[in-house]
Amino acid sequence: MPHATQPRESAPTVVGARGRRSSLRVEPLTCTIGAELSGVSLADAARDEELFAEIRELLLRYKVLFLRDQDITGGEHVAFASRFGTLEDHPVLGSDPDHPGLVRIYKDLDSKPEHYENALHCDATWRECPPMGSVLRCVETPEVGGDTIWINMAEAYRRLPGHIKDRIADLRARHSIESTFGAVMPIEQRHRLKARYPDPEHPVVRTHPETGEQILFVNSFTTHLVNFHTPDNVRFGQDHAPGAANLLNYLISQAAVPEYQVRWRWRKNSVAIWDNRCTQHYAVQDYWPAVRRMERASIAGDKPF
Repeated sequence: MPHATQPRESAPTVVGARGRRSSLRVEPLTCTIGAELSGVSLADAARDEELFAEIRELLLRYKVLFLRDQDITGGEHVAFASRFGTLEDHPVLGSDPDHPGLVRIYKDLDSKPEHYENALHCDATWRECPPMGSVLRCVETPEVGGDTIWINMAEAYRRLPGHIKDRIADLRARHSIESTFGAVMPIEQRHRLKARYPDPEHPVVRTHPETGEQILFVNSFTTHLVNFHTPDNVRFGQDHAPGAANLLNYLISQAAVPEYQVRWRWRKNSVAIWDNRCTQHYAVQDYWPAVRRMERASIAGDKPF
């Protein structure tokens, strides 16, 4: 198929999906992650099975897709995202009362600066089943600033040294909402949040359920390795503490490598669609006190393995 070319190509690709009328164009943005789509409306893709299948296939290839000028309604936003699967709300962020599953991420003039987004993270790994992905639309953005960065964590794993891959092959780690979103809450509220979302345990290296890729699956929600303290890993106490923490910090730091990243500058009605199973992202907060308003539909996922 035309879009099966390698991401390293810089020229836009015209996708004539199975001979259909599509004018979809695909332009890879980096050598490792990200492509911009043009000539397509997500409102149309929500109603067109063949066009949606084309976009889904491109998402698996490029891991994050970007579109401009998507002047769609909240209902159309939800309808498109729902083609991927069931949508889920966020327990802390506010949602659109008229469109369940559409989470409002509004940073207004009266908002205090918050720092849960400007960390390298994979969404909601504090769930037993983290989201499969998300569709994020820009409602309002500053003239300058407020970019978002996405990272290819399959590439981050692929390029790890061999001895590190061997060392982490069977390791598992805890992820926490209590120590992140819950940290600013009164203790009783924080404990209720943790009771609702007990810290899950995920593999440090997960397998993508559709592509089979191996993915480095630790991020800023990860608190500690749970099965590191074994005779193979620990000779003395220092091997465990700070040894395990040093290893985890090294793994988390891989998301900061520029060669695995793509950076997107927002405009009103720009959209990003990303595969949360194999990426991380970082929302740059360099714009406060300017206003930035985003709306996100997150798609429920499966249990990492």
